Amino acid sequence: MAGVAAGAQAATGMARLRKAAIESPFYLSRRAPGSTLRRMIRHRIGIDLGGTKIEVAALAPDGGLRVRRRIATPEGYEATLAAMAALAREVERELGETCTVGIGIPGTISPATGLVKNANSTMLNGQALDRDMAALLGREVRVENDANCFALSEAADGAGAGCRVVFGVILGTGCGGGVVVDGAVLRGRQRVAGEWGHNPLPWADAGELPGPHCWCGRAGCLETWLSGPALARDRDGPEARDANELPARAAAGDGRARAALDRHADRLARGLAHVVNLLDPDCIVLGGGLSNMAHLYTALPALLPRHVFSDVCDTPILRNRHGDSSGVRGAAWLWPAD
Repeated sequence: MAGVAAGAQAATGMARLRKAAIESPFYLSRRAPGSTLRRMIRHRIGIDLGGTKIEVAALAPDGGLRVRRRIATPEGYEATLAAMAALAREVERELGETCTVGIGIPGTISPATGLVKNANSTMLNGQALDRDMAALLGREVRVENDANCFALSEAADGAGAGCRVVFGVILGTGCGGGVVVDGAVLRGRQRVAGEWGHNPLPWADAGELPGPHCWCGRAGCLETWLSGPALARDRDGPEARDANELPARAAAGDGRARAALDRHADRLARGLAHVVNLLDPDCIVLGGGLSNMAHLYTALPALLPRHVFSDVCDTPILRNRHGDSSGVRGAAWLWPAD
Protein backbone atom coordinates (compact mmCIF):
# COMPACT_ATOMS: atom_id res chain seq x y z
CA MET A 1 0.00 0.00 0.00
CA ALA A 2 2.90 2.34 0.74
CA GLY A 3 4.16 1.86 -2.82
CA VAL A 4 0.72 2.67 -4.23
CA ALA A 5 0.47 5.79 -2.09
CA ALA A 6 3.91 6.94 -3.16
CA GLY A 7 3.03 6.37 -6.79
CA ALA A 8 -0.19 8.35 -6.43
CA GLN A 9 1.68 11.18 -4.71
CA ALA A 10 4.25 11.29 -7.51
CA ALA A 11 1.50 11.32 -10.14
CA THR A 12 -0.23 14.18 -8.32
CA GLY A 13 3.05 16.09 -8.21
CA MET A 14 3.59 15.69 -11.95
CA ALA A 15 0.00 16.76 -12.64
CA ARG A 16 0.60 19.96 -10.64
CA LEU A 17 3.81 20.61 -12.56
CA ARG A 18 2.00 20.20 -15.89
CA LYS A 19 -0.87 22.47 -14.80
CA ALA A 20 1.66 25.13 -13.75
CA ALA A 21 3.41 24.83 -17.09
CA ILE A 22 0.23 25.20 -19.11
CA GLU A 23 -0.82 28.26 -17.11
CA SER A 24 2.64 29.83 -17.24
CA PRO A 25 2.80 33.06 -19.27
CA PHE A 26 5.91 31.69 -20.97
CA TYR A 27 4.03 28.60 -22.11
CA LEU A 28 0.96 30.54 -23.20
CA SER A 29 3.12 32.83 -25.33
CA ARG A 30 4.76 29.99 -27.28
CA ARG A 31 5.33 30.61 -30.96
CA ALA A 32 5.08 34.36 -30.36
CA PRO A 33 8.04 35.66 -32.40
CA GLY A 34 8.37 38.84 -30.38
CA SER A 35 7.94 37.35 -26.92
CA THR A 36 9.74 38.98 -23.98
CA LEU A 37 11.82 35.86 -23.42
CA ARG A 38 13.07 35.81 -27.01
CA ARG A 39 14.07 39.49 -26.86
CA MET A 40 16.08 38.96 -23.67
CA ILE A 41 18.04 35.95 -24.91
CA ARG A 42 21.66 36.13 -25.93
CA HIS A 43 22.55 32.46 -25.45
CA ARG A 44 20.73 29.20 -26.22
CA ILE A 45 20.94 26.05 -24.12
CA GLY A 46 20.73 22.63 -25.75
CA ILE A 47 20.29 19.37 -23.87
CA ASP A 48 20.91 15.98 -25.47
CA LEU A 49 19.10 13.30 -23.45
CA GLY A 50 20.43 9.81 -24.07
CA GLY A 51 19.99 6.46 -22.42
CA THR A 52 23.38 6.62 -20.69
CA LYS A 53 24.35 10.30 -20.67
CA ILE A 54 22.88 13.79 -20.58
CA GLU A 55 24.84 16.51 -22.32
CA VAL A 56 24.24 20.24 -22.02
CA ALA A 57 25.75 23.02 -24.10
CA ALA A 58 25.26 26.75 -24.41
CA LEU A 59 25.67 28.48 -27.76
CA ALA A 60 26.48 32.14 -28.24
CA PRO A 61 24.41 34.09 -30.80
CA ASP A 62 27.00 33.36 -33.50
CA GLY A 63 26.82 29.61 -32.78
CA GLY A 64 30.05 29.52 -30.80
CA LEU A 65 30.18 26.95 -28.01
CA ARG A 66 30.36 28.64 -24.59
CA VAL A 67 29.66 25.81 -22.13
CA ARG A 68 29.56 22.04 -22.48
CA ARG A 69 29.07 19.40 -19.78
CA ARG A 70 28.05 15.74 -19.50
CA ILE A 71 26.62 13.62 -16.70
CA ALA A 72 25.35 10.06 -16.49
CA THR A 73 21.61 9.71 -17.05
CA PRO A 74 20.01 8.91 -13.68
CA GLU A 75 17.49 6.13 -13.25
CA GLY A 76 13.84 7.12 -13.41
CA TYR A 77 11.87 9.79 -15.20
CA GLU A 78 11.56 12.35 -12.41
CA ALA A 79 15.25 12.07 -11.52
CA THR A 80 16.09 12.66 -15.18
CA LEU A 81 13.88 15.77 -15.27
CA ALA A 82 15.52 17.11 -12.14
CA ALA A 83 19.00 16.48 -13.54
CA MET A 84 18.24 18.32 -16.79
CA ALA A 85 16.71 21.26 -14.94
CA ALA A 86 19.72 21.46 -12.62
CA LEU A 87 22.12 21.46 -15.57
CA ALA A 88 20.20 24.25 -17.30
CA ARG A 89 20.16 26.38 -14.14
CA GLU A 90 23.87 25.79 -13.55
CA VAL A 91 24.69 26.98 -17.07
CA GLU A 92 22.47 30.03 -16.67
CA ARG A 93 24.19 30.96 -13.41
CA GLU A 94 27.55 30.69 -15.13
CA LEU A 95 26.40 32.87 -18.04
CA GLY A 96 24.48 35.28 -15.84
CA GLU A 97 21.32 35.24 -17.95
CA THR A 98 18.11 33.37 -18.68
CA CYS A 99 18.41 31.25 -21.83
CA THR A 100 16.13 29.40 -24.17
CA VAL A 101 16.20 25.63 -23.69
CA GLY A 102 15.85 22.93 -26.34
CA ILE A 103 16.03 19.19 -25.69
CA GLY A 104 16.82 16.34 -28.07
CA ILE A 105 15.37 12.95 -27.15
CA PRO A 106 15.44 9.46 -28.71
CA GLY A 107 11.75 9.71 -29.55
CA THR A 108 9.21 12.38 -30.40
CA ILE A 109 6.18 14.21 -28.99
CA SER A 110 2.93 12.81 -30.35
CA PRO A 111 0.72 15.50 -31.92
CA ALA A 112 -2.30 13.44 -30.88
CA THR A 113 -1.57 13.10 -27.16
CA GLY A 114 1.22 15.58 -26.39
CA LEU A 115 3.17 12.70 -24.86
CA VAL A 116 6.47 11.12 -25.85
CA LYS A 117 6.23 8.17 -28.25
CA ASN A 118 8.68 5.91 -30.11
CA ALA A 119 11.49 6.40 -27.59
CA ASN A 120 13.96 3.53 -27.21
CA SER A 121 14.62 5.00 -23.74
CA THR A 122 11.28 3.55 -22.78
CA MET A 123 10.91 5.48 -19.49
CA LEU A 124 10.14 8.54 -21.63
CA ASN A 125 7.21 7.03 -23.48
CA GLY A 126 3.85 8.35 -22.33
CA GLN A 127 5.39 11.34 -20.54
CA ALA A 128 4.65 15.03 -21.16
CA LEU A 129 8.33 15.88 -21.23
CA ASP A 130 8.03 19.37 -22.73
CA ARG A 131 5.33 20.44 -20.24
CA ASP A 132 7.10 18.87 -17.28
CA MET A 133 10.36 20.64 -18.07
CA ALA A 134 8.47 23.90 -18.71
CA ALA A 135 7.00 23.61 -15.23
CA LEU A 136 10.40 23.04 -13.64
CA LEU A 137 12.07 25.95 -15.46
CA GLY A 138 9.11 28.34 -15.58
CA ARG A 139 9.16 28.86 -19.36
CA GLU A 140 8.58 27.07 -22.63
CA VAL A 141 10.97 24.25 -23.48
CA ARG A 142 11.20 22.86 -26.99
CA VAL A 143 11.63 19.11 -27.42
CA GLU A 144 12.63 17.38 -30.65
CA ASN A 145 13.82 14.00 -31.88
CA ASP A 146 17.59 13.63 -31.49
CA ALA A 147 18.15 12.73 -35.15
CA ASN A 148 16.26 15.88 -36.14
CA CYS A 149 18.53 17.85 -33.82
CA PHE A 150 21.58 16.31 -35.47
CA ALA A 151 20.29 17.22 -38.93
CA LEU A 152 19.42 20.75 -37.80
CA SER A 153 22.89 21.31 -36.36
CA GLU A 154 24.64 20.14 -39.52
CA ALA A 155 22.29 22.19 -41.71
CA ALA A 156 22.74 25.34 -39.60
CA ASP A 157 26.52 25.59 -39.49
CA GLY A 158 27.88 22.12 -40.16
CA ALA A 159 28.60 19.91 -43.15
CA GLY A 160 25.24 20.74 -44.75
CA ALA A 161 25.45 24.52 -44.33
CA GLY A 162 24.20 26.25 -47.48
CA CYS A 163 22.14 23.25 -48.61
CA ARG A 164 18.39 23.73 -48.89
CA VAL A 165 17.41 20.10 -48.11
CA VAL A 166 19.57 18.09 -45.72
CA PHE A 167 19.04 14.49 -44.65
CA GLY A 168 20.94 13.62 -41.49
CA VAL A 169 21.64 10.00 -40.60
CA ILE A 170 22.66 8.65 -37.20
CA LEU A 171 24.50 5.32 -37.37
CA GLY A 172 25.27 4.46 -33.78
CA THR A 173 23.67 2.30 -31.12
CA GLY A 174 20.50 2.80 -33.14
CA CYS A 175 19.75 4.11 -36.60
CA GLY A 176 17.78 7.29 -37.17
CA GLY A 177 17.29 10.12 -39.60
CA GLY A 178 16.14 13.71 -39.75
CA VAL A 179 15.12 16.13 -42.50
CA VAL A 180 15.80 19.87 -42.57
CA VAL A 181 14.32 22.09 -45.27
CA ASP A 182 15.24 25.76 -45.54
CA GLY A 183 16.76 25.69 -42.07
CA ALA A 184 13.73 24.16 -40.33
CA VAL A 185 13.07 20.61 -39.16
CA LEU A 186 10.48 18.77 -41.26
CA ARG A 187 8.38 17.00 -38.63
CA GLY A 188 5.45 15.70 -40.64
CA ARG A 189 1.80 15.18 -39.76
CA GLN A 190 2.53 12.32 -37.34
CA ARG A 191 5.91 13.76 -36.25
CA VAL A 192 7.71 10.79 -37.78
CA ALA A 193 9.33 12.44 -40.81
CA GLY A 194 12.84 11.09 -41.19
CA GLU A 195 12.19 7.92 -39.13
CA TRP A 196 14.15 6.03 -41.71
CA GLY A 197 15.58 3.40 -39.38
CA HIS A 198 12.20 1.71 -38.93
CA ASN A 199 11.58 1.05 -42.59
CA PRO A 200 12.52 -2.40 -43.93
CA LEU A 201 15.78 -3.08 -45.71
CA PRO A 202 14.97 -2.56 -49.42
CA TRP A 203 15.77 -5.08 -52.17
CA ALA A 204 16.46 -7.74 -49.54
CA ASP A 205 17.56 -11.13 -50.85
CA ALA A 206 16.34 -14.48 -49.58
CA GLY A 207 19.19 -14.74 -47.07
CA GLU A 208 18.20 -11.40 -45.51
CA LEU A 209 14.53 -12.21 -45.01
CA PRO A 210 12.62 -11.89 -42.74
CA GLY A 211 15.42 -10.04 -40.97
CA PRO A 212 16.43 -9.61 -37.31
CA HIS A 213 13.83 -8.74 -34.70
CA CYS A 214 13.65 -5.03 -33.86
CA TRP A 215 12.76 -3.48 -30.50
CA CYS A 216 9.83 -1.76 -32.23
CA GLY A 217 8.15 -5.15 -32.66
CA ARG A 218 8.83 -5.66 -36.35
CA ALA A 219 11.53 -7.59 -38.17
CA GLY A 220 14.10 -6.46 -40.70
CA CYS A 221 14.11 -2.73 -39.89
CA LEU A 222 17.11 -0.83 -41.26
CA GLU A 223 18.24 -0.29 -37.67
CA THR A 224 18.69 -4.04 -37.25
CA TRP A 225 21.07 -4.08 -40.24
CA LEU A 226 22.87 -0.74 -40.11
CA SER A 227 23.48 0.17 -36.45
CA GLY A 228 26.85 -0.36 -34.79
CA PRO A 229 25.72 -3.43 -32.82
CA ALA A 230 24.19 -4.89 -36.01
CA LEU A 231 27.50 -4.55 -37.86
CA ALA A 232 29.40 -6.07 -34.93
CA ARG A 233 27.02 -9.04 -34.81
CA ASP A 234 27.45 -9.62 -38.53
CA ARG A 235 31.17 -10.24 -38.00
CA ASP A 236 31.42 -11.59 -34.46
CA GLY A 237 28.12 -13.22 -33.57
CA PRO A 238 25.01 -12.40 -31.51
CA GLU A 239 26.82 -11.20 -28.36
CA ALA A 240 29.02 -8.64 -30.15
CA ARG A 241 28.21 -4.93 -29.72
CA ASP A 242 31.22 -2.85 -30.78
CA ALA A 243 32.07 -2.43 -34.47
CA ASN A 244 34.64 0.35 -34.08
CA GLU A 245 37.67 -1.90 -34.63
CA LEU A 246 36.37 -3.63 -37.75
CA PRO A 247 38.02 -1.25 -40.30
CA ALA A 248 41.42 -1.75 -38.66
CA ARG A 249 40.89 -5.50 -38.55
CA ALA A 250 39.88 -5.52 -42.22
CA ALA A 251 42.98 -3.48 -43.15
CA ALA A 252 45.12 -6.01 -41.25
CA GLY A 253 43.79 -8.83 -43.40
CA ASP A 254 40.70 -10.03 -41.54
CA GLY A 255 38.58 -11.26 -44.47
CA ARG A 256 35.45 -11.73 -42.39
CA ALA A 257 35.67 -8.15 -41.12
CA ARG A 258 36.11 -6.91 -44.71
CA ALA A 259 33.10 -8.92 -45.87
CA ALA A 260 30.95 -7.57 -43.02
CA LEU A 261 31.94 -3.98 -43.87
CA ASP A 262 31.13 -4.58 -47.56
CA ARG A 263 27.70 -6.00 -46.72
CA HIS A 264 27.01 -3.08 -44.39
CA ALA A 265 27.96 -0.49 -47.05
CA ASP A 266 25.76 -2.22 -49.62
CA ARG A 267 22.79 -2.29 -47.26
CA LEU A 268 23.36 1.33 -46.29
CA ALA A 269 23.43 2.33 -49.96
CA ARG A 270 20.14 0.50 -50.54
CA GLY A 271 18.54 2.27 -47.57
CA LEU A 272 19.80 5.69 -48.64
CA ALA A 273 18.60 5.11 -52.22
CA HIS A 274 15.04 5.12 -50.88
CA VAL A 275 15.73 8.48 -49.27
CA VAL A 276 17.03 9.89 -52.56
CA ASN A 277 14.07 8.49 -54.49
CA LEU A 278 11.58 10.03 -52.04
CA LEU A 279 13.29 13.26 -50.98
CA ASP A 280 16.23 13.87 -53.34
CA PRO A 281 18.14 15.89 -50.71
CA ASP A 282 20.94 18.29 -51.57
CA CYS A 283 23.23 16.29 -49.28
CA ILE A 284 23.26 13.40 -46.83
CA VAL A 285 25.27 13.89 -43.64
CA LEU A 286 26.37 10.85 -41.63
CA GLY A 287 26.59 10.93 -37.84
CA GLY A 288 26.97 8.48 -34.98
CA GLY A 289 29.95 6.26 -34.25
CA LEU A 290 29.95 4.50 -37.63
CA SER A 291 30.26 7.84 -39.43
CA ASN A 292 33.94 7.73 -38.48
CA MET A 293 34.51 4.81 -40.85
CA ALA A 294 36.34 6.45 -43.73
CA HIS A 295 35.50 3.80 -46.32
CA LEU A 296 31.82 4.83 -46.31
CA TYR A 297 32.63 8.11 -48.08
CA THR A 298 34.17 6.30 -51.03
CA ALA A 299 31.98 3.18 -51.06
CA LEU A 300 28.56 4.84 -50.87
CA PRO A 301 28.91 7.24 -53.86
CA ALA A 302 29.82 4.23 -56.01
CA LEU A 303 27.01 1.99 -54.69
CA LEU A 304 24.14 4.51 -54.45
CA PRO A 305 23.52 5.07 -58.20
CA ARG A 306 22.75 1.35 -58.68
CA HIS A 307 19.49 1.80 -56.79
CA VAL A 308 18.42 5.40 -57.46
CA PHE A 309 15.71 5.98 -60.07
CA SER A 310 17.67 8.48 -62.14
CA ASP A 311 20.12 8.62 -65.02
CA VAL A 312 22.61 10.26 -62.67
CA CYS A 313 23.08 10.28 -58.90
CA ASP A 314 25.71 12.58 -57.42
CA THR A 315 24.19 13.20 -53.97
CA PRO A 316 27.08 14.18 -51.66
CA ILE A 317 27.65 11.82 -48.72
CA LEU A 318 29.28 14.01 -46.08
CA ARG A 319 30.98 13.43 -42.76
CA ASN A 320 29.46 15.56 -39.99
CA ARG A 321 31.37 18.67 -38.91
CA HIS A 322 30.40 18.83 -35.25
CA GLY A 323 30.93 15.20 -34.24
CA ASP A 324 29.17 14.09 -31.09
CA SER A 325 28.31 17.72 -30.31
CA SER A 326 25.84 17.90 -33.19
CA GLY A 327 22.88 16.59 -31.21
CA VAL A 328 23.22 19.06 -28.36
CA ARG A 329 23.97 21.93 -30.77
CA GLY A 330 20.85 21.10 -32.77
CA ALA A 331 18.76 21.08 -29.58
CA ALA A 332 20.00 24.63 -28.89
CA TRP A 333 19.15 25.66 -32.48
CA LEU A 334 15.49 24.68 -31.90
CA TRP A 335 15.26 28.34 -30.94
CA PRO A 336 16.35 30.07 -34.17
CA ALA A 337 17.75 33.57 -34.34
CA ASP A 338 15.18 36.38 -34.51
